Amino acid sequence: MKSPKRILIAPLNWGLGHATRCIPIIHELQQQGHEVWLASDGRALDLLRREFPDLPALELPAYDVRYPRKRLLYFLILQMPKVVWALIREHRQIESWISEHRIDAVISDNRLGCFTDKAPCVVLSHQLRILTQPPLIGKIATFLHRRILRRYDSCWIPDFEGQTNLSGSLAHHIHLPNLRYVGPLTRMQAGHRPEKYDVLAILSGPEPQRSEWERLLIQQTGPLPYHCLIVQGKPEKLEQFFPHPHVEVRSFMDSNQLNQAILESRIIVSRTGYSTIMDLAVMGKKAFLVATPGQPEQEYLAEFGQKNGWYYTQDQDQLDLKTALEETEKLPGFAIPDDHGETLRRVLEEWLGSF
Repeated sequence: MKSPKRILIAPLNWGLGHATRCIPIIHELQQQGHEVWLASDGRALDLLRREFPDLPALELPAYDVRYPRKRLLYFLILQMPKVVWALIREHRQIESWISEHRIDAVISDNRLGCFTDKAPCVVLSHQLRILTQPPLIGKIATFLHRRILRRYDSCWIPDFEGQTNLSGSLAHHIHLPNLRYVGPLTRMQAGHRPEKYDVLAILSGPEPQRSEWERLLIQQTGPLPYHCLIVQGKPEKLEQFFPHPHVEVRSFMDSNQLNQAILESRIIVSRTGYSTIMDLAVMGKKAFLVATPGQPEQEYLAEFGQKNGWYYTQDQDQLDLKTALEETEKLPGFAIPDDHGETLRRVLEEWLGSF
């Protein structure tokens, strides 16, 4: 084995999924004897600091993109100058840190300014095909996105390479010279525990839709005869309250606590975020998943997963939680292979041994 490397892990702060799927990478790097530094902003950085309080943590510029309830595409276009400026600052910051902190390599999860010629750089992404309406805008965005991905030494896809996969056309049947599939990335471990909750709702995603999703779930769980736990996805807080006698709300749970709660729950309610899908797939849980309004990627994954019979879905503006839970009970849930991180282990060993 070559000498230990100092690796900077930099997930995007866009919901918590990008940060959570970096957790198994961090654990594997530590297992292989390497030193890990963390870099992000906002709730993603708060989560990583809670999970790894002993690791050095640096703050990157925030993209600060917010989602409206309507006219998403035009709203995002108006925010592009702000995002581009954040990418420029991010790129400069990464190059400065590599020299200042003697960083040997960088692994970025969807932070598109973290490439540099000063050190080997990897970008992690499950979305190589950008979906939008009208489709022409998506094709232009896909072209530009892939141009950026080519600036990295390698692009890792957290999915299976073959026909059985979780991301469908988002990350398959695509040619990039630096593409590698590393298998699903999840911080969760499958297992069995006595059932404690009928429903576990895991909230995530950008504001204001995260808060709107929480409001709807609290409203609709009230009349139902189910014991429910709602996890808000706010790592900056540590609160607990009961909006209804049978509904418990917690601001945040770390990986071990959330893993246990999932195992103790009959049905999981969440977004069709890709990291959530990877978690639930590996654990084989029944789930009711709802796409974040205005996110075509999540809308595609909702349709893709329901078509495969993995989970039940509805549109948020037509939410009927009672019916959804009844329909979810009828589904078999996920049934996919799990390589227990062997593919990730092999890819990391090969990459770290190349420099």
